[in-house]
Parts: sequence; structure tokens; C-alpha cells
Amino acid sequence: MKQLSETWFAEGFIDFELKKYVLLAYLQEIIKYFNQNKLYPQLADLIFHYNNLVAFRENKRFLQEQFPKKMTGLQMEKLQMLYEQMIADDELMQELEDIINYSTGEMKTTISSGTEIYEFVEGKMFISPVGLIPLDVQEGYFFLSAGKSRNTRVYQYRLSFFEKYEEKYRSIKTVYLQMQQRSMVYTYENIKRELIKTRTELPNPAVYCIETELSFPVEETLLPIAKRSLVKYISAAA
Repeated sequence: MKQLSETWFAEGFIDFELKKYVLLAYLQEIIKYFNQNKLYPQLADLIFHYNNLVAFRENKRFLQEQFPKKMTGLQMEKLQMLYEQMIADDELMQELEDIINYSTGEMKTTISSGTEIYEFVEGKMFISPVGLIPLDVQEGYFFLSAGKSRNTRVYQYRLSFFEKYEEKYRSIKTVYLQMQQRSMVYTYENIKRELIKTRTELPNPAVYCIETELSFPVEETLLPIAKRSLVKYISAAA
């Protein structure tokens, strides 16, 4: 996928038509993936660039706090330097503002398209516990079944907390373990028992099944949304 740098809108020759061409080429490729029902990493990348533009336009110096994993100190320094140089040039700054205003509008429209797909998929996912759930649900397994197939993807998960703006958030890390074929006699409960027997490091794990009737791409759409949905489900039940 064609990538944009963090400061693409202010690099090189600052010309509205040139930057418009760069942006539309980027968005066209994003939309191509969305039309294939592939959301990630495209949607996350697009949201990052949108937020980056908005923060720059509003002259807020919290970029490093907002994107600690995406932007390095050197990139932050470069972005701030660009702003300080351009703020003194009225004509150049106006051109930059036109670029940013146009870009945020186009990006927002494309983000809405991705969000519609996300919400549709999320609404078609159903989560339920497999057997009894222990008090400690920070680590366990989940099963992902999609479409009409009885193939079930088995993942191990681990929840963790991180703080941002003095608030705590949960993140999830997953590891793909195996594919299992369910049947009338080999159910989710059987898969759970086999996991407990063969993976003794988790003698009493929390286990969930996530089912959807959709046959969307797994890695690019179903799995990322399943992970976020599971975090919401566990958080709501806590």
C-alpha cells in the first residue's frame, strides 16, 4: 500500500494541486482495500494521518503524547520546526491550511466508509463463554469461527493495561495456535478440554467463542474486530 509520511502535507514543494494528487492516490488505494472488506492496517493508518493533520492545524503540541508508538522524537522536532517556519509566511501558511482543510474533509469521508464496515462486522459478531469463566480473565483462549465453515481458529490472548491522559485502557495481545474442525460431537467444550490437557501453563483458562456468519478476510478484518470486541465484552462483564 502506498504510504504517507507523518509530515507529507508540509514536505517538499507546498502546492495545493500537488498535495491533492498525493492524497487522492493514497485514498484511492485505501478505498480499494475497503471495497474488498479489508480494514486493517489501512483504517488505523488513515485515522492516524487524519488526527495528525487536525493536531497540526490546531497548533497543539501534544503529538508526542497522542502518538507515542508512531512518531519518534526526531519526527516531532521536524514537525514543530515546519510549523514555526511556516507560521511566519502568510502566503505559504494559507496554502498549507488549504491543503489541510481539503485533506481532512476527504479523509473524514473515507474514514466514515471504513467505520461503516467496522460497525457492520461488529454487529454480526457474537461472543459467548465456553464453560465456566474463572475470576482471572486476563489470560486465556478464544475461538474464531466465520461463515458456514466449521473450521475454528484457536488463539491465546493476554490482556494488559496502559495509561493515556490519566485514564486506563485495556489492550490485547494474541497468538494464533491452531485450526480445529468442529462437529456435532467435537464441540467448543471439547477444544477447551484439549487445550487444558496439552497446554498446562493455563490450568483454568477463560475461554470464549466468537462467531460470525460473515466470510470476510480474517487477518485484515475479522480478527482485528474480534479482538476489540472481546476486550469490550470482558470489560463490560468485569
